[in-house]
Amino acid sequence: MSVSAWDSGWARLRRGWDHLTIYLPLILMGLMALGTYWLARSTPSLLPPEAQRAETHDPDYFMRRFSVKTFEPSGRLKSEVVGTEARHYPDTDTLEIDQPRIRAYNEAGELTVATAKRGLSNADGSEVQLIGDAVVTREALKGPDGVLRPKLEFRGEFLHAFMQAERVRSHKPVTLIRGDDQFTADNLDYDNLDRVMDLRGRVRGTLMPRSAP
Repeated sequence: MSVSAWDSGWARLRRGWDHLTIYLPLILMGLMALGTYWLARSTPSLLPPEAQRAETHDPDYFMRRFSVKTFEPSGRLKSEVVGTEARHYPDTDTLEIDQPRIRAYNEAGELTVATAKRGLSNADGSEVQLIGDAVVTREALKGPDGVLRPKLEFRGEFLHAFMQAERVRSHKPVTLIRGDDQFTADNLDYDNLDRVMDLRGRVRGTLMPRSAP
């Protein structure tokens, strides 16, 4: 082989090596990426996927000796809830209240008061289950016709009060006191808006004579 041929071959080899060194980092990065992908696919998972945490009926916050008020957009008081202690349960979004006292005003300004040993309220306070010595009272008032409507009181071990719908229900024995009259029944469904009262089961009543005008 002549010297000129040797020099020409060596020059081509050097040019090839120079091109290889330029692309060598890219080639190595590609090989590393392929190796990492293969390793991730081939290596078994050492830890099982985290099991979804089951919701439990545990309170997420407490309130003690509290008073919560809600207002109409006009600023008028809509309702007030007072209790010795309350526990909020996130799984049902309910509030359990010890010794609740609830005052609620309807659009006409009529006041309803509910008390019990324990209460279970939904998120917005529109629905309350009263448990133990439950009492729901609608104060005496004058109707649109000017006639005085006597005080209305419901008593029982369980009363289900719908504050906005102005209804009271119970599947357990109740006592109803309307002015001087008194009724007892096995269960009750009262609608204050429609002035409809449904007493079921063993119904007994005592009607007091009305005094002459």
